[in-house]
Amino acid sequence: MDSAEARRRFAAARVARLATADTDGRPHLVPVVFAVDGDRVWTAVDDVKPKATMHLRRLRNIAANPAVALLADHYQDDDWTALWWARADGTARLLDPADPVAQHARDLLAERYAPYRDAPPPGVVVAIDVVRWSGWAAAD
Repeated sequence: MDSAEARRRFAAARVARLATADTDGRPHLVPVVFAVDGDRVWTAVDDVKPKATMHLRRLRNIAANPAVALLADHYQDDDWTALWWARADGTARLLDPADPVAQHARDLLAERYAPYRDAPPPGVVVAIDVVRWSGWAAAD
């Protein structure tokens, strides 16, 4: 799969897994909802799902080590020719919720996810500048 197709499939997925690592290289993986805008992926900390704290490990990891990867995939039990995955490798940065650019990200997320229309994510926004799109598909 070429990079354009990987980006297309990734952008169409509803959920991805965000991989971060701390300064010692210990990995951390969480599912995230996201929006793609060119070669940038946006995600944000919401309050829709219960969290013990808004000071999340993924945010601490990004602050210490901004290299991240996101993975979206599709599996179909009865047809393995439909299997695919798409990956976005990049550099993440954290935006304060009051940053005007963060509002643009929340608008994009609200276009994709109905719960965000009534309750926009109030937390930190993560901007990921993708430097490499890659993927694999069982069939063309």
